[in-house]
Amino acid sequence: MLNWFEHNGHICIVFELLGLSTFEFLRQNKFLPFNVEQIRQMAFQIFRAVCFLHRNKLTHTDLKPENILFVCADYDLEYNDVMVKCEERKLRSFDVKVVDFGTAKFDHEDHESEVSTRHYRAPEVILDLGWNQSCDVWSLGCVLMEFYLGRTLFQTHDSKEHLAMMEKILGPIPPHLLKQTRKQHYVHNGRLNWDEPSSSDEYIWKHCIPLKQSLRKKSEEESQLFDLIGCMLEYDVYRRITLEEALWHPFFSPLRMQKPRS
Repeated sequence: MLNWFEHNGHICIVFELLGLSTFEFLRQNKFLPFNVEQIRQMAFQIFRAVCFLHRNKLTHTDLKPENILFVCADYDLEYNDVMVKCEERKLRSFDVKVVDFGTAKFDHEDHESEVSTRHYRAPEVILDLGWNQSCDVWSLGCVLMEFYLGRTLFQTHDSKEHLAMMEKILGPIPPHLLKQTRKQHYVHNGRLNWDEPSSSDEYIWKHCIPLKQSLRKKSEEESQLFDLIGCMLEYDVYRRITLEEALWHPFFSPLRMQKPRS
């Protein structure tokens, strides 16, 4: 916070001027995905920021590319003759900051049943099982996949369809979670109630593929990235990785070995 002032009875807070959101940069750059090294640099900063929140018993609840801003979005234009055969924006810096704490919740506060923007909503929220800081981890797993793919991982506006997409990409939802859900209309015979032939089902089978099949190349760093994302997109919150643990994942080893900037 740089300053604050009162205007017509409202408290106004002055923050530093930041650049474009990561979503807006993707949009202006024709949704070309970030490369693995760029994702590593951004993810490490984002994880450290949200880990700070979690240590202080806060959950952001609305992590998405629109709420992750570049400190400076200056770029150079380079011709991309591999993917799109047109000019591509190449950022000069990948320093980012997390913003928008309007829906952040302390652990001791009442937790409304529904949080997070639809595409980044964790399964425990959809199934009304209650939520904690792990919902931020799930959201960031979705964000990293969006950075890698250049598109939203779960493109849907319907809860049951959302769960069906999860199953297609991540495998079956564990039966004990379906048994515990208050949304029993999502369940039939202990499984997700999704078997109707429809345009939605056609979209899912066409566009949703198992997570590991999205790997562009089988390099060690990409395998490490997908292992990390898999740990973040774990259905069971008790098995899902924490951000404290994620910062020590092998994917971030190159950054941990770097000397901190003075």
